[in-house]
Amino acid sequence: MSVLLKNIVLILFFASVFHGGDLYAQDSLYHDLPKTWNLKDCIDYAKKNNISINSLKLSSKTAEQSLIAAKAAKYPNLSANVTQDVSHYNSGTQSSSGYGVSSGITLFNGGYLNNDVKSKTLSEQVANLSVNAAENDITLQITQAYLNILLSKENITYLNDLLSTSNALVKQGAQRLTAGTIAKKDLLQLRATMANDNYTLITAQNQLQQNVLTLKQLLQLPTRIGFDVVAADTTKINEHLIDLASAQDQALRTRPEVKGAELNVQLQNTELEKARATIRPVLSLNGSLGSGYNSTSFGNYPNQLNNTFNQALGLTLSIPIFDRKVTKTNVAKANLEIQQARLSLLDTKTTLTQSVEKAYLNVQNANSQYQAAKEQFNYTSEALRISEAELKLGSSSIVDYLQQKNLYVQALQAFVQAKYTANLYTKIYDFYTGVPITE
Repeated sequence: MSVLLKNIVLILFFASVFHGGDLYAQDSLYHDLPKTWNLKDCIDYAKKNNISINSLKLSSKTAEQSLIAAKAAKYPNLSANVTQDVSHYNSGTQSSSGYGVSSGITLFNGGYLNNDVKSKTLSEQVANLSVNAAENDITLQITQAYLNILLSKENITYLNDLLSTSNALVKQGAQRLTAGTIAKKDLLQLRATMANDNYTLITAQNQLQQNVLTLKQLLQLPTRIGFDVVAADTTKINEHLIDLASAQDQALRTRPEVKGAELNVQLQNTELEKARATIRPVLSLNGSLGSGYNSTSFGNYPNQLNNTFNQALGLTLSIPIFDRKVTKTNVAKANLEIQQARLSLLDTKTTLTQSVEKAYLNVQNANSQYQAAKEQFNYTSEALRISEAELKLGSSSIVDYLQQKNLYVQALQAFVQAKYTANLYTKIYDFYTGVPITE
């Protein structure tokens, strides 16, 4: 083996080792994940690990630090200074040193510092509510994706039963063809039906994979991580709904987007007070302690430090007279921000009440469709059972059976779809009224 080839082999070897180690390290982050997920698992995981939500949480922590800084601005500051100078003259060289501490505190500034603390407090609360609103959004998205998976799974269960029945009928048809009790075209129709059932089943299985992928992407799980959901019937059909007016009132009182918009109005009013404060007088208290030493002065080092020790205490009143209309324009801008915040609050409330009303209509219509689809499914199921029994006995034609089967398939798909649609809209409507989604 040539030297060049050996080097290539070594490079590939170490690359695979390090790359594999990196994958192993990444996979270790997910080793505690459940093998099968229920709806609560999905929601809890997303709230903890979703990138957008975590980004908003960091923004909330930034707002928290700004609040800490605003509160600290009301405290006195303290600083120390040490100076050392060396000067050279024709007559010689002299050195001097100085030592001191100073402190200052703002006694009055037109309420700017107090309003700044209030502003930063409101900003932190708004940031926290933004996190809650994002968690609500991802909760609804995950709920819909999760229920779509359950819908697909239940649909596949029924379609598997249909395919099994078709397969049994084809086998029976082949025996009857050998016995001469049916025509060949009848057997071909049965086989065509079985092929169609198989095609429908494969389509449903592909749809299930797509639905699983959608939920997995919402959870932001890596491709290589295995994923499946609990195949349990968690449907909840609530026929006794809270009336629309009560639901809207509850949503307006509890939803984080409304609370955040209301706090934002308060925040902008506080910013207005901060803008007004910049034209008011500022009163501050300053004090200092200091001492020094000079090599050309009389006295030794300790004596000079003692003799030059000084203390100072004073008040400073700063009165703005003309600031080139900075305060005036900032006040005007703050008033505009207040108007904008009020419009945003009105828009948020309007949008929310419309969403609740839409959810109310959706769940009512979905419940009605579910009841009708359920009744139709029960009737067509019984009709198909009778038709299948008659076909086996030879008292019914294949054409009649296939017509009845088509009606059953249509009723089946309508029933499953209506069932999970009603469940989804029920969860959404309840969620608007403050009922958490846990299953």
